Amino acid sequence: MTSAPIVVFDRRALRAHRARARGDDFLFAEIAERLVERLDEVRRSFGTALVVGARRGLLAAALRGREKIEQLVDMDPSETLVRAAGPLRLVAEPDLLPIAPASLDAVIALPSLHWTDDLPGALVQLRRALKPDGLFLAALFAGETLKELRSVLIDAELAEEGGASPRVSPFADPRDLGMLLQRAGFALPLVDTDTLVLTYRDALQLMRELRALGETNAVAERRRGFTRRATLARAAALYAERFADADGRIPATFQVAYLTAWAPAPSQPKPLRPGSAAQRLSDALGAEERDGSGAARRDLPSPDDPG
Repeated sequence: MTSAPIVVFDRRALRAHRARARGDDFLFAEIAERLVERLDEVRRSFGTALVVGARRGLLAAALRGREKIEQLVDMDPSETLVRAAGPLRLVAEPDLLPIAPASLDAVIALPSLHWTDDLPGALVQLRRALKPDGLFLAALFAGETLKELRSVLIDAELAEEGGASPRVSPFADPRDLGMLLQRAGFALPLVDTDTLVLTYRDALQLMRELRALGETNAVAERRRGFTRRATLARAAALYAERFADADGRIPATFQVAYLTAWAPAPSQPKPLRPGSAAQRLSDALGAEERDGSGAARRDLPSPDDPG
């Protein structure tokens, strides 16, 4: 027996949203710059790299003037977005990856993996596509993203419609992402987070901006049809009441998790075997070692020790 496929998002809706996205990718351009800064810290160059979530070639623009990568292959589920990327283009989903095993030197992902139904499965496929000691570097929106909008939409819908449906996509907890990288078979995983807070005139402007970015609700279990005007008005009023600054502008939080990991290779450093340390930490620090009760620890002499 095979388990049923995981379905979290409406793929048709997601592609339609991305097809309507306009070219003002300021948020993604900023994240691309921050990814490249992390790439600059890696003291080597790469041959062929796959860009997951191409978004009109933003990573290529951020890399301009650097000689870190010889060849970029831009991949996106949206033909509209990938058509405006570089000369090597691929329309595909990261959890249905049409890439031969061990064929890439690097995989770099702009925020797009948060739309993946099976994130653990996508990570496994991306790791398999890497050559030994290939780099995986990704950014994705994490748990605190749009927390303000999520809370006011739920409360507005409860007040106006007597029930609530998913209005904002679920986002991974950064604390879980390192474990997912390990489960996918990556070596030397590292996860760090960054928080970007953008301000808007009101909640309606924020919603229009999300639509322009192709980042509006595509959860499969969402309520179909247009949101009631009364619900939107209540959400905007709650947003201003709870979060507006002295000038009346409202904040929107975007938590970005950055993932760095490597495809395993024999040349990579390995963790020490437990108990193999040649010196006690207490000796190195010049401190007295104590047991769990707080008493000073005294080693028993060995049978050959006359003392």
